Order: sequence, then C-alpha cells, then structure tokens
Amino acid sequence: MDLTYSLASCMFLFLAVLCILNVLRRWNQNSGSNFPPGPRSLPLIGNLHMINLKRPHRSFIELSKQYGAIYSIQMGSVKIVVLSGYETVKSALVDYAEDFSERPHIPIFKDIFQGYGIPFSHGENWKEMRRFTLSTLRNFGMGKRTIEDKISLECNFLIKEFELQKGNPTDPTSTIHVAIGNIITSIVLGHRFDYQHPTLRRVLSLVNENIKLLGTASILIYNFFPILGFLPGNHKKVKQNIAELNSFLRKTFLEHHKELDRDDQRSFIDAFLVKQQEEKDDPKSYYHDTNLISVVITLFTAGTETTSSTISWAILFMIKYPAIQKRVQEEIEKVIGTSQPRSEHRKDMPYTNAVIHETQRVANIVPMNLPRETTKDIVFKGYDLPKGTYIVPLLESVLYDKTQFAKPDEFYPDHFLDSDGRFVMNVAFMPFSAGRRVCMGETLAKMELFMFFTSLMQKFNFHPSPGVTDFKVKPSIGLTVAPVSQNVCAVPRS
Repeated sequence: MDLTYSLASCMFLFLAVLCILNVLRRWNQNSGSNFPPGPRSLPLIGNLHMINLKRPHRSFIELSKQYGAIYSIQMGSVKIVVLSGYETVKSALVDYAEDFSERPHIPIFKDIFQGYGIPFSHGENWKEMRRFTLSTLRNFGMGKRTIEDKISLECNFLIKEFELQKGNPTDPTSTIHVAIGNIITSIVLGHRFDYQHPTLRRVLSLVNENIKLLGTASILIYNFFPILGFLPGNHKKVKQNIAELNSFLRKTFLEHHKELDRDDQRSFIDAFLVKQQEEKDDPKSYYHDTNLISVVITLFTAGTETTSSTISWAILFMIKYPAIQKRVQEEIEKVIGTSQPRSEHRKDMPYTNAVIHETQRVANIVPMNLPRETTKDIVFKGYDLPKGTYIVPLLESVLYDKTQFAKPDEFYPDHFLDSDGRFVMNVAFMPFSAGRRVCMGETLAKMELFMFFTSLMQKFNFHPSPGVTDFKVKPSIGLTVAPVSQNVCAVPRS
C-alpha cells in the first residue's frame, strides 16, 4: 500500500515538473526582447485568470486598449499573440499572407479532424483538399445559375414553412437551419430532405450542439491543458457527437459506392469517391475516407451555421428596427415586385445589400477568427515572431474599428452607402476572414444571404411576440455567435 502510494506521488510530481518545464520552454522560445508585450502571467495558468472564458474575445478587446494593436498573452502553456484593428489584421492576413497561413495544433480540433480535411490540416494535405473542394464546388454550381436555382427552390420551401405558422409566435431558428442545411445537403449528398426528415434534423442537431460546445469554457481549458483530458468535460461530448457523425457518413459512403457512376457524378461525395478510385494504387494519396469525412463535416458545419445564424440575426434586427425593415420592403417592391428574388437583383438593391452587410458586421459571427500560426521566423510591425507563433487575428476589432466605421456600435446600414445611396464596400468588412485561409464558401454564402433574406422580407412582416414591449437581440455562446433564440411573428404581407 505504501509502495503504491509512493509510486503515485512520484508520478504526480514527475508530471508536474514536466508541465512546468514545458511552460518555461515555451516562454523562453517566445520571449525575446522584441516579442510583443503583454500582462504579467502566473505560473501554470498564465493569464487565464484575466480572461472571460465564455467570451474571451471581449477580454482580448479590453487588453488591446492597454497593450496596443499587437500584444502577447499566456494561456496555460501556450503563448498567444493577439492582433487587433483593421490595419494590423489586414497587414498580417493579406500583406503577409504566406507568413500567417498555418494553423496551430489545437487538441479539440485534432480530435475532430485528426489532422485531415481543410480548416485544421497542414502542408500538402491542406492544399490538395482545399483545391479539390473549391474545384468540385464550382463544378456543382457554386456561384453559378445551377446553385442559384437550388437556393431559389429552397426559398419557396422555407416560405411555405413560415406560412404554416399563420403569423403566430414561433422560433424560426431550426427552420432556417434546415433550409440552409438543404443547400449543402444537395451539394454533398446530391439531394435535399423534407423539413421534418429525422436524418437531416439529427445531423444538423449534432453540428449545432458541437458549435455551441466548442465555445464553452470547458473546451477552452481542455485546449490549453490537454493533460486534463481524462476528466469529465464537454470535449468528451464533442467527440461522442463526432463519432455519431462519422458513423452516419461512412454508411452514406457505402451507399454512394454501390451506385457510383464516374460518368454521372451527382454529388461532392461521388466526385471524391471517383478520385479515390483513380488513386487507389497510390499509397500517398490524400483521397482516403478520413479526409472525406473531415471535409464533409466541415462543409456541413461551416456551410450551415454561419449563414443560418446571419439570417436569424437579420430577422431579429428587422424587428428591432422596423423603419429599416420597411425601407428594405419598399426597395423590394420597387425593384422586384412580386417576382422571385434572384442574385442579379442585388446590384439594383443597394439598401437591402447594405442591410445584409451591416448584419454580418454587427452580428460578428466569428469574433476571434480561426487562429493562425506563423510559417517562419518573421519581423512584423517591429516585433520578432518566431516560427510556430500562435496568432489570434481578432475579427471583432476589425468589424468594430472606429477608424473604419462611423458608428461601429450601432446598426447603421449607411456604413455601406455613399452620399447618393449607392452601395460601397468598406475595406474593413472581413466577416469571411482574409488571406490564404479565407472562407471557401464566401461566394455561396453571399448568394444565400441575399436570396433568403430578400425572399422572407418580400413575403412577411416580422414583429415581436404579442406583449413584448422591449424587444432585445442578444448573442449566445458558441464557437460561432448565433443570436439567442426567441419567438417572433412572421405575418404574411397582403
């Protein structure tokens, strides 16, 4: 008994020493005389005691007011450099695009993607999967009339779902989520689902739950202290959900294998499987099932959550600002009338376009961006950043930059209009990030946002639920920031 206790004590002490040495090693690596300044850190936990673990971006914004546009912060054993403000973030992601193009190794995303797929893969695997995915999405109509027709069809289905509520209070979040999910499903699987189909709803439920869990304090702690992974926490639920998604996708792959016709590829999965067959004798091929699963999970996640959340934000903003809602509807009546909205109408609808852009800006869907890592030793803005430096390009600081937006804390569509009412793009509009890791689905998302939002505004007046006199729009917690769900009324327009 005493011997067992002694061995356990020695093991604990050994692990503690290793942890401390690791902290010191990382600190020494990144603490040269020209390394960005930052707050004094505590042993082991670093600056975690200073961070709002539910909304770390808020803490990072406050720290930038004290330490400037470039500063460092210690999160457990990981030294992070935070970039703040349009000029600094743009310079890093665009002017130094190659130098800031890597991703750090983050435990929870390693668990999910195993180093494969696109957003958290590296080197040639990342390049090949990104190239193939972009090319295949274009082949299946992204940015073309083909996908526009699918969006237009789905807008009609969504309108019918809203009409079933007959103007009664309801939470539109899940319905919008299914509508956007069906666009991705039609590309990835080759067909859409009915709104009540249990398979689609389960897949989207798993994706939605993981997005929320990935933004929790428990996951943040796990990422910076992976040695604590044996303890209970949300990281275990995330992995459980991923296992269920993997099981569903593997069954789906088998079904596509049985009906695969290389001359009649009907979906993204078909195209990937054909490429897999072509390279089946190459042991170094990137076209294996693990990459396919990782890419498909990315398409479902990135292709549904951000767009559906933005549309939900837009509806809530229209309720909060009824004068803006009315002006959007007047422009729709003038330009489109009762015709089906198409993406070509966007150029003739500057105010509606400005409202959509302002929604993306204020909603601030991905406030911390996805982190970057330096690919080599560089000097940036006078600071030495060694290869492998963990970088947080703070998108919230760009979208709310006071030097770029006249009223950054208000919902003000005029940020995207000139004095004559024409639409103008603001250089600090970066909701899709920038540089070599810019969002692949930007073109598709812009088309979806315009067509879904315009279709809903054309058919319905949106109001608060009866009895609500102080309507508020609040952000929820998650890896991406959706609005807090609430019941609203979609009243058909006469």
